[in-house]
Amino acid sequence: MTQTALSRRTLLTGSGALLIGFSLGDTLAAQGGAPNPKATGSKSVALDQVDSFLALDADGRVTIFSGKVDLGTGVKTALAQMAAEELDLPLDRVTIIQGDTALTPDQGPTYGSLSIQKGGVEIRQAAATARARLISLAAERLGVASQSLVAENGTIRSTAGGPSVSYADLIQGGHFEMKVDKEVPTKDPALFKLVGRSVARLDIPDKMTGRFTYMQDFRVPGMVHARVVRPPAIGANLESVDADSVAGIPGLIKVVREGNFLAVVAEREWAAIKAAGALKAQWSSWEGLPEQEHLWDHVRATKVTKDDVTSNVGDAPAAFPNAAKTLSASYDFAIHTHGSIGPSCAVAEIKDGQLTCWSASQMTHALRKQLAAMTGMAPEAVRCIYLEGSGCYGRNGHEDAAGDAVLVARAVGRPVRVQWSRADEHGWDPKGPPTLIDVRAGLDQDGNVLTWHSQFLLPDGAAGNVPLVAATLAELPHETTLSPGNIIQNSALPYAFPNIRTVCHRLADTPLRPSWIRTPGRMQNTYANEAFLDECAAAAGADPLAYRLKALQDPRGIAVLKRAAELAKWETRPSPAHRDPSAREGDILRGRGLSYVRYELYRTYVAGIAEVEVNRKTGAVRVPRFFIVQDCGQIINPDGVRNQIDGNVIQTVSRVLMEEVTFNRSAVTSLDWASYPILTFPDVPEVIIDLIDHPSDKPWGSGEPSAAIVPAAISNAIFDATGARARSVPFTPAKVKASLQGT
Repeated sequence: MTQTALSRRTLLTGSGALLIGFSLGDTLAAQGGAPNPKATGSKSVALDQVDSFLALDADGRVTIFSGKVDLGTGVKTALAQMAAEELDLPLDRVTIIQGDTALTPDQGPTYGSLSIQKGGVEIRQAAATARARLISLAAERLGVASQSLVAENGTIRSTAGGPSVSYADLIQGGHFEMKVDKEVPTKDPALFKLVGRSVARLDIPDKMTGRFTYMQDFRVPGMVHARVVRPPAIGANLESVDADSVAGIPGLIKVVREGNFLAVVAEREWAAIKAAGALKAQWSSWEGLPEQEHLWDHVRATKVTKDDVTSNVGDAPAAFPNAAKTLSASYDFAIHTHGSIGPSCAVAEIKDGQLTCWSASQMTHALRKQLAAMTGMAPEAVRCIYLEGSGCYGRNGHEDAAGDAVLVARAVGRPVRVQWSRADEHGWDPKGPPTLIDVRAGLDQDGNVLTWHSQFLLPDGAAGNVPLVAATLAELPHETTLSPGNIIQNSALPYAFPNIRTVCHRLADTPLRPSWIRTPGRMQNTYANEAFLDECAAAAGADPLAYRLKALQDPRGIAVLKRAAELAKWETRPSPAHRDPSAREGDILRGRGLSYVRYELYRTYVAGIAEVEVNRKTGAVRVPRFFIVQDCGQIINPDGVRNQIDGNVIQTVSRVLMEEVTFNRSAVTSLDWASYPILTFPDVPEVIIDLIDHPSDKPWGSGEPSAAIVPAAISNAIFDATGARARSVPFTPAKVKASLQGT
């Protein structure tokens, strides 16, 4: 693509429009064209500046600059709704540029269900600040009071009639140059025209017609292709390489070696694939992983670096002798891979001392820092541009593919595309770490929880950068801390028991490189808490719903539970139902299970009910229907929220019933869909959703919370159907069949 580099002054003077310090060339680059990194210095990206978030042109259209990116979940549409609402513009006059480090502010990685709650609110505040300034200028121009003015379709007019003035005319040839007012009044929800309504997603038409450019489809002029040759063992050292073994492959450009990083580069992708398979290399042996069959023994034996006490109410240990009945159980949650349907891909170019990397990274600003550290370049010389790739629901291989592409581009001096294979993706993307939870409870004479004590064995670390594989193999600067996500959340309980102690034992190490994967920690912790609470209810002979409502004091939590019961036509009774003839049909046993979460104990409320069918001969579990009620505060796009919930339930049902990373002492062995199966279309459950909207409240996240309740709901439903407990994810037929013995 040919582009013209225009100075800010020239562009603003010539167009008579408010462009707030960005060049047309930059905008084209962010939308997929080749960039001119030197032409980006005038665009503000400071978090406190209005100009960092939005720009208006002569037609009254607005460009929104978002540091949060759409990973295929519809966030782009919701952000556009929020901006258009505050600026009183139609949605079709809003364009969004995402995740370009030269153009968009650093609003943090796209994770934690914070895209709307944090990123959207920041855009809303910037838009509201801009609108307030425009109204003030219009009042001066028209000689009327601000209160008498209304904005509509990019113009401002008096309610009494008379002349109007366009946004562009009010700031002709200039830009705001003002800070975002964090206290600015945002629009009254009673006046919303877009927010709170379902609108069609902006990305779907191009995706349905093949016009959309995914990361995997992206090309730049002069680009060559590379494939990384992976070690046969994760910690193996590269002892020798025979470059002559691939010399006869047409189009081969170079064999690149840097430490233990080994790659081949060719003019065409197929030549790179052939060379990667044919290259002869000698690697050392390495067997540093634990034996998978003894994984949980390994977890228990791992050194604890510190304890995080996440709740301490009353005196839980001292209360156990006073309990009429004591229960205990252990729950485990397997290692999971992201399993993106399309393997990761990236393109990198180093030119004139500037590095540009196109990536599907959910954290381009953080990736920029990693690439700068790895290459020794100044961060100002590195630009990362987001292009949507295959969905990840967490930190998968996108960033690692970017690191690969940058190292090879530096070695060959040309733009390089790196496309991972399926084996790369499953074998080398970071994993959701194993989790082990021990829970004890003491019940009083009436079956109420008198005391609760739980211990969570979790990897140490935080939600920082996951080390890049390329930097690690090449022995270049890289992060060394574990990054499993903020996984202690929801270990504490939402219930009002008199004695509670919840402790997260943070482990010094964990098998395989950990990262955050959908609902990190919150899913595993909620699974153990809500499954064990059902065990308490069963021991008390109580209905699981009534048992929760009795212990819950939060009105909004009570509301979602009651709505879920109504939605699913909940039958009040204790579990299990497996002895009831109406719950049986031949070898099929049916049951339902309940689960609840208040996400991180301060935001989004979710209650869910799973219906399951269990084949008592084979142990196979099917989830035909799942009911969800969610309260995420102010809803921006109801259809988008439903999309999120659908995706959460479907993916998590897959994780709970089927998914588990397998490995030997050297490496991951589940390298394809046969060895790492996922849910297929015939087994996708019907998801029935009810949303509770609070238009006057703040919007909370909807990306992760509904996934948190799925494992426990299924576990509880299996017990209801069979009388056997499912405490080890995934609930495979072999595990379930074994648990049925003696029931």
